[in-house]
Amino acid sequence: MKINMFSAAALSLFLALGTACSQKTDQEAKIKALEDKIAALETRNTSVTPVNAQASQAADPSTLGQFDFQEMEYEFGAINEGQIIEHEFTFTNTGEAPLVISNITASCGCTTPNWTKTPIKPGEEGFVKVVFNSTSKRGSQAPTVSIQANTNPTVTRLRMKGTVTPKGAGTTAAVGPVKR
Repeated sequence: MKINMFSAAALSLFLALGTACSQKTDQEAKIKALEDKIAALETRNTSVTPVNAQASQAADPSTLGQFDFQEMEYEFGAINEGQIIEHEFTFTNTGEAPLVISNITASCGCTTPNWTKTPIKPGEEGFVKVVFNSTSKRGSQAPTVSIQANTNPTVTRLRMKGTVTPKGAGTTAAVGPVKR
């Protein structure tokens, strides 16, 4: 009886090892097949370009303008809420081609830009006028405008900064709930 149990245990062990070896061999074959497929794809060297990708190439300096601003930031100091501040940033085109400003966007609705709309030839001057309306603005303010042009980099930012004092500041009017 002991021999039969021993024989059965030995037979079970032999079958388990045989199955494990065949599974290992099967896994090795699958891994080898995948490695062969990867190697074949790598040797083809076919790259797929996404539909929305844009080609990039080095910019030709003869096609670029270049901003040379006298100042990139204007400090307007402390103003009262509701005041309107205007500042004109002037620049010279130090590039090799006429400078064309395609668009200027403001960081918020409180800031309005205006600019030289015609191409600025090399050596000539242009302007960016920024108007900041401090209505409903309080505390430290730093509105910016982003200029898109045929320059490198394509976007240039100008900033105004200062502090807006709220209306009624300095009065002794009660703020918040009043105890009676």
